[in-house]
Amino acid sequence: MSAKSHSMVMLRRDFKHIARNPTSVFNAVLMPIVIMLMFVYMMGDAFNVGVDYIDYATPGLMLLAVCYGLSATATSVNSDMLKGIINRFKVMDVSRGAVLTGHVIASLLTNVVAIAALIGVAFLLGFSPSASFLDWLGVVGMVLLLGFAAGWLTVALGLAAKSPETAGLGAVPLIMLPFFSSAIVPAEKMGPGLKQFAEYQPFTPIIETMRGLLNGTPSAGTAIAAIAWCVGIAVVGYLWARSTFKKRA
Repeated sequence: MSAKSHSMVMLRRDFKHIARNPTSVFNAVLMPIVIMLMFVYMMGDAFNVGVDYIDYATPGLMLLAVCYGLSATATSVNSDMLKGIINRFKVMDVSRGAVLTGHVIASLLTNVVAIAALIGVAFLLGFSPSASFLDWLGVVGMVLLLGFAAGWLTVALGLAAKSPETAGLGAVPLIMLPFFSSAIVPAEKMGPGLKQFAEYQPFTPIIETMRGLLNGTPSAGTAIAAIAWCVGIAVVGYLWARSTFKKRA
């Protein structure tokens, strides 16, 4: 079998594991929807963002949907390393790269399902984007690039952790980071220190790129910064994951 075939086998395996874990499904798909309902219905009127809050918050919550499924990926990767399944794959002559790629693609597909569900609920709540067809393609591309980058970084975190518990905790900063960006409120409305952190952390340009695309007013400067961050995170995650896997496998 080719490395591509091995990757597809690993993908089916990892996706079945995710689907059979109710906690993973809840965190990845339902939790972002719960947060959307909470912010829009409970606190939406408290935020003066110049537009309907559902239109402002949806891009940030899309990014949050990507992050909320990462703990399950990190835990699954670490469990594979500790339970000896990697040694079984080596005996079966399964491509090592396919094991990691399967986790990344499974995480990416979970992100796509979660964001599709989130956008469906957003439309029910009154979401009214001004995006053209090309703008929507840009949003899809941004989501896939972000999911790919986050997937490799999470796989690396899972490989580096000593136990499944610490692997899950290692993804918590990625889950919390969107709350300290422009996802919920504009960065300029934050206090000193936090404002600067929100403006220069990686998630803010990604969110602003998706927000601009959905509003029909994309910004080339923001898009370049977002793509650069995603590519940088993906490269670091990939190299870190491959290096750690070679040492531990």
